[in-house]
Order: sequence, then C-alpha cells, then structure tokens
Amino acid sequence: MDQGNTAFILISAALVLLMTPGLAFFYGGLVKAKSVISMMMMSFGALGLIGVLWVLYGYAIAFPGSEGTVAPWAIDTGNIGLTAALETPEGAAYPPLAFVAFQATFAIITVALVSGAIADRAKFGSWMIFAGIWATVVYFPVASWVFNFGLADDGSFAYGGWITHGLQDVFGVGVIDFAGGTAVHINAGAAALALALVLGRRVGFKKGAYVPHNPPFVLLGAGLLWFGWFGFNAGSELAADGTAALVFVNTIAAPAAALLAWLVVEKIKDGKPTSVGAASGAVAGLVAITPACGSLHPIWAIVLGVVAGAVCALAIDLKFKLGFDDSLDVVGIHLVGGLIGTLYLGFFANGTGLFMGGDASQLLVQAIAAFSVLIYSFVLAFIIGFAIEKTIGFRVKNEDEIAGIDTVVHGEEGYILVDDKA
Repeated sequence: MDQGNTAFILISAALVLLMTPGLAFFYGGLVKAKSVISMMMMSFGALGLIGVLWVLYGYAIAFPGSEGTVAPWAIDTGNIGLTAALETPEGAAYPPLAFVAFQATFAIITVALVSGAIADRAKFGSWMIFAGIWATVVYFPVASWVFNFGLADDGSFAYGGWITHGLQDVFGVGVIDFAGGTAVHINAGAAALALALVLGRRVGFKKGAYVPHNPPFVLLGAGLLWFGWFGFNAGSELAADGTAALVFVNTIAAPAAALLAWLVVEKIKDGKPTSVGAASGAVAGLVAITPACGSLHPIWAIVLGVVAGAVCALAIDLKFKLGFDDSLDVVGIHLVGGLIGTLYLGFFANGTGLFMGGDASQLLVQAIAAFSVLIYSFVLAFIIGFAIEKTIGFRVKNEDEIAGIDTVVHGEEGYILVDDKA
C-alpha cells in the first residue's frame, strides 16, 4: 500500500469537506442579514444528511464496481453500509475507504450547491427532504454515470459509467470530466433552476432589490472554496504525481483569470469592480476548470478562465430577463460555468480537442454528457420539488420572508447588536 498516495487522498478529502462550510459563508454573506442562519444551515444540513446517506447506500449506488460499463442504474448490494469497502484487496494502492471518504465530500458539496437558488424563502425541513430524495435518485446515479470506479483485481480503480466509458465504446473517444463538471456543477445548476421555478420569485424580486449583507463573508467563503478546490481537482487524480501538479497549476490559473475577467465586465457594465464580483469570478473559474483541469495546457486554462469569468458575469442577469429567481446565481455560475468548461474540452483538450489535433467527436461526446445530466437533473428536481410544495409546502409565508426567516425557521438571529437579556 502506498502511504503517500493514501495520505494525499485523505488530505484531499478533508480539503473538499471544508468547501461546504466555505460555501455556507459564501452563500450566507450574499443573503440579507435576517436570513443568514437559514442560508448557512442548508449547507450544514446537507453535510449531515448526505454524509449519513453516503455511508448507508450512496456509495453502493454511485460505485457499483462491476467490470465493464454497467447499466445506468445499479447498486452494489455488498456495499450497503460499506461492508465490502472495509476490506482492502492485496496490492491495493490505498484503502477503498479512502476513496469512499473522498467521494462522500463530493456528494455533500453538490447537494449544498443547489440551496443557493432558493435563498430567503425555503423551509428547512422541506429542503432536507428534497436533499435526501434528490441525492438518492439524481446525484448518486449520475456519479455512477460519470465516475463509477470499481476495484480491479490488482487493487486499482477501473471501469466506468455510461457517460465516460459507454460513449467511448460508441464514438471511439470518451467524455473528459476530470473532477465533476457534469456530475457536480451541471447537475447542481440544473436542479437549482428547477427549484427556483417551483418556489417562484421572492417578494419584490427585481434587479437591484437585494444586496449582499456581508461581503467579507462572501470573500471568506470564496477563499475557503478556492483552498478546498485544490483537493477537489488535484485529489481526483488519486495520486500525488505530475498530473496532480498540472491540475494544481490550472486550478490557480483559470480562477485567477476568471476573477479578472469578471471585474472587467463589471467595470464596463456598472462602473465599479466589486468584492462580490471578484469572489464570484473566482468561483466561476473554479467551476469551469473542474472538468478540464487535467487536460489543458496552463495557457489554455487561462483562456478558459477569461471566457468563463466574462460569460458568467453576463449570465447572472438572465434571471431578470427570463423571470426566474435564482437567488444566489447558482444557474449563472455553476450551470453556465459547468457547461463552458465541459464543452471547451471539445475544442482545446490535449490531443483530442478539435483545435488540438482531434476532430468533432470530442465535442460531440462532451455535449451529450452535459445535456444528458442537465435534462435528467432538471426534470427530476422539478418533480421532487413540485411534489413537496404541493404536499407539505416548500416555501415560507410571504410575511415571514419579508421579515427574515431566521427566527421563524430556526429561532436564532445571525447578529444580536443589543442583548436585551444582558
């Protein structure tokens, strides 16, 4: 067993886990002061719930471990409760449980991302029910489509889902998604759009009606996300090697370029570059580089960052033009950014991109993967959210939304400036 690689995977898992509290700060700073607890609790609620479900059955669905490309929906009954994963095959490079832990953090952050679309107006209990069902019928199967690694006889992780390996059997070239542009960002962004439509617009929704109550929280959250993203991307190599080093550099270059591009667009559009724009640009670049980080020269990673930062800065205004209330721009950043990063590989992926010695096949399979996940996630998220809204209710009362939902939903306040009990 390679102790170095084992340590690398476990440290990467810890970094990715930190991203969920980072997301809580990022999202929490963007909402109004009387909704900050509610917003942050949706991330922490996802952390608790999905962490348990992953151990009980999530890993068994996401990684059936059957040789070859398995069916789109499968489950490894031997890993219910991680029973089989407790055994480490002879000659394995690292314990299966290290991989289980790493992938658990992906499941947690993906579900938490969705919550940003329904800020200021969602019931916590209804959100938790949605999170559990959506993870079970959408994230866990989609992770299997994209990753679906199982243990080969020599202890290495092999095989693959229909998106990555199945399309290769048909088109001769496989989908490239190094760290989850489809399974994480497109998946979460599509679900976020569906929930925004189900819950409807906030009271008084219009451009300029809402301002972030705590930009320092937003910057802190973005910094924690960027820090954790090195584990997210480089850790997906599952080894401390040259590819992981390339990924690490690209995870610096692309978001840095996206940050600058967002600020330039903001300056041109609104006259002033903002701290929230800088944070949002960095996250947009991180989203875009996620699927592409292992397949791009750093120069092309910078170009990707510029494209993602500029396009996402413009895309966040789509909600005002189209009339859907994606509160914290999950669609504009994660769905759009995930699509950009995934499709960009069709043009610039090393060796297979259309402009890098390949043909249109890479672009075709990237598009099939991206839009398959988008449609699947959107449809099921809409159905789940609609069912919850029509039964127990998903949205709080308008008067509670206007007053701020922290005290109504959680009985707490984010800021007590004067303590009446003192």
